[in-house]
Amino acid sequence: MAIQRIAHVGICVSDLERSRRFYRDALGFEEVARLETSSAPTRQLLQVPDADVRGAFFERDGLRIELLYYVRPGATAGERPRPMNRLGLTHLAIRVDALDATLAALRRAGATPLEDTLIDIPEFQARAAIVLDPDGTRLELIEAPGDPAAPFGVPVA
Repeated sequence: MAIQRIAHVGICVSDLERSRRFYRDALGFEEVARLETSSAPTRQLLQVPDADVRGAFFERDGLRIELLYYVRPGATAGERPRPMNRLGLTHLAIRVDALDATLAALRRAGATPLEDTLIDIPEFQARAAIVLDPDGTRLELIEAPGDPAAPFGVPVA
């Protein structure tokens, strides 16, 4: 067995066009493909009976995301914001060069900054904050010196 590559991360959205604009215009993702399906195999894979799905794939910096919109039966909303200690995917982290300006721009684009998450991290000369995308997905914004492609934190020896 050999894993070939990570294909994508899926994000369920309530309004595909709004999310398309947010991820493209505010976060700089490029749309690379679209999807429309209501096939029996798709419904079986997704475990959503009678699903009619529209999707869009976006890429940036080697990350591919799939925005999934359920025409039928629609999306279900959970606790918002989703607790960070709930098992499963918790957030997408994004390095930024100017945290305050990015927070303001994302707010104008439809994100909701969680004001009480704005922190300074002196040991890394960094700052960070969480915003919610238009559907409540957490985006961690990190302003830190150095190579933005390097992992944030203490390197593993």
